[in-house]
Amino acid sequence: MAVAVGMIETLGFPALVEAADAMVKAARVTLVGYEKIGSGRVIVIVRGDVSEVQASVAAGVASAKRVNGGEVISTHIIARPHENLEFVLPIRYTEAVEQFRM
Repeated sequence: MAVAVGMIETLGFPALVEAADAMVKAARVTLVGYEKIGSGRVIVIVRGDVSEVQASVAAGVASAKRVNGGEVISTHIIARPHENLEFVLPIRYTEAVEQFRM
């Protein structure tokens, strides 16, 4: 099974929470974290099977757009990230999220 990484960047924290909630409800993915970028921009990161991540990101984008004042800035899916990325970027399964891993 190829483990993918899916990301959604939003303007505003409420839109991020709505997107994250929709993402984990729509598909079998694990929410591995979020990052505050600055100026109200935040990013949510999920991992799982490639098709599940694609469905999850699509649901998250649709849900975040419904939030009043929420704006989706960008999305991206990496189908099979190189293992070195886990040591540089915040995309690894931590102990806190390991119990929710799919």
